[in-house]
Amino acid sequence: MKKSLTPLGETEMEVLHHVWDLEEATVKQVRKRILEEREVAYTTIMTVMKNLAEKGYLKYRKDGVTYVYSPAQQPDSVRSNLIGDLINKVFKGSPKELVQTLVKSKDLTEKDLDEIKNMIDDMED
Repeated sequence: MKKSLTPLGETEMEVLHHVWDLEEATVKQVRKRILEEREVAYTTIMTVMKNLAEKGYLKYRKDGVTYVYSPAQQPDSVRSNLIGDLINKVFKGSPKELVQTLVKSKDLTEKDLDEIKNMIDDMED
């Protein structure tokens, strides 16, 4: 089992994004969305959602026999914490190095760079 750079594995992150999109979701709904991309067992998604609830990323309520999951934390808060972990583990705690790596990325378009510059300018105002 490879160790993830964040406290969340790939499938956990994928499931979390689906629940964020749907705002409230059952295992069946999340699995249906993932099946559009790849084959996945119902029990796998059920286990992942249960784990995300135990880790405090999701909460649930019972609707009859069905568990309905929803975000336990705001997506921005989760992203912020995960990026914080990443900065500590990969960039020795230096946000500047993270940003340098992102800005030097081949995937960045001129438009992306302009938007980043504008964001920084707005923060300085």
